[in-house]
Amino acid sequence: MTTVRALLQESELPRREAELLLEAITGLSRVQMFTRPDADVGTEQTRQFKSFCARRASREPLAYIIGEREFWSLPLRVTPDVLIPRPDTECLVSWANEILIQLTQPACLDLGTGSGAIALAIKSECPSCEVIGVDVSAAALEVARLNSRCLELPVEWREGSWFEPVIGRRFPLIVANPPYIPDNDSHLLEGDLPAEPQHALRGGPDGLACLRALADGGQDYLLSGGWLLLEHGWDQGQAVRELLAVAGWVAIETRLDLAGRERVTGARRAHE
Repeated sequence: MTTVRALLQESELPRREAELLLEAITGLSRVQMFTRPDADVGTEQTRQFKSFCARRASREPLAYIIGEREFWSLPLRVTPDVLIPRPDTECLVSWANEILIQLTQPACLDLGTGSGAIALAIKSECPSCEVIGVDVSAAALEVARLNSRCLELPVEWREGSWFEPVIGRRFPLIVANPPYIPDNDSHLLEGDLPAEPQHALRGGPDGLACLRALADGGQDYLLSGGWLLLEHGWDQGQAVRELLAVAGWVAIETRLDLAGRERVTGARRAHE
């Protein structure tokens, strides 16, 4: 047997990371670790903690080690098959909810759904909304389906590239957090990004390839006056607004993320 105090002192990880790993293994909260530093940790739990620390030291993301990340107050399962949900994306969910609350028959298409974070957050806020999540990755959709079952939030999941699985349908709202990092961007080598699925991050030479495709094709899948909301890089707001304007969208505007940076740009299909 060893103690909480001993394990945290022995770990070479930043204190907060070590605490998160130990919490995942033992169920002890950060407050409990502080108030009960001499609590015993079993042999198997000690072995698992040291294994987790070694994985983190090799730069594996904490979310993949623990297998979970919170988004919109929802505990989501995550694996290396999906991007790790990030707080800035909650800006997109908040805007989507503002739109859906005004509709008598709310429906939403989430493109590139990954873990299902956006789709499930929207469903949690608007239970009457018909939500469809689309992803080209079958492995990602398995994660989304698992989250849907665990959270008891019914969403329809479809496999395919962008609009292919919903040909013939029109929605009042389409949302997407597509790949938008330029292929040669040095940020792809930093933090958790090297371990995340690259097809969900890389947006072509200028980072705009997927955003351009959604701007060009989105109106064919929207009802008259329907909205398209696109997450993008903090420095891409002007470029996305220009893409939407050229494609004939109206009411183009951009919302800021938690750090006050341009993060989500939305536009409407003109009323017929």
